[in-house]
Amino acid sequence: LLHGANNDETTWMRQGRANPILDNLNAAGKSRPFIVVMPLGYGVADPMNPRGADNTGLFTADLLGDLIPMIDAKFRTLSDRDHRALIGLPMGGGQALTIGLNHLDVFSHVGGFSAAIRQPETFGARFASLIKDAGASNRKLHLLWVGCGTEDGLFEPAKVFSKFLSDHDIKHTFHESPGAHTYMVWRRYLNEVAPLL
Repeated sequence: LLHGANNDETTWMRQGRANPILDNLNAAGKSRPFIVVMPLGYGVADPMNPRGADNTGLFTADLLGDLIPMIDAKFRTLSDRDHRALIGLPMGGGQALTIGLNHLDVFSHVGGFSAAIRQPETFGARFASLIKDAGASNRKLHLLWVGCGTEDGLFEPAKVFSKFLSDHDIKHTFHESPGAHTYMVWRRYLNEVAPLL
């Protein structure tokens, strides 16, 4: 569960209230227990000055090469792709979509909440492995969920990304809702998506 820019690994609990949301869903029988990992999402040395650095690329290497193997070694995980999700909000949403959709051998559930995914001219190259064989990608994806509030500055890019997915026959849910770029929206999304995992 990935955080946004200018945030850290504690933000989903402090502002997102992830722990009571997930505990309440579990207590109500609306979801099954699962392990939630909230890493620091910066691959660059100075997250406040990432100019010119490939933060997502560097974070990808850390996530796949270090973090996931460490979690699998220390906790009682179901370590196959069918039991692994990658979800995040703004910066973390862009990371979740970029990393998750390019590594369907590792993730089967992918979601972006107000994902910072701009530059539609790069989508074809950025998601080449996803769209190369839509049928194979759709069989691997148990969930692809993209949500954004209609008053969010990232709403138009989210719609463009959803159209890109539809144009390439990638099955997904595009969820538009009232709201801006705030945790009020993202808390509701977590409450909606967690039972689908």
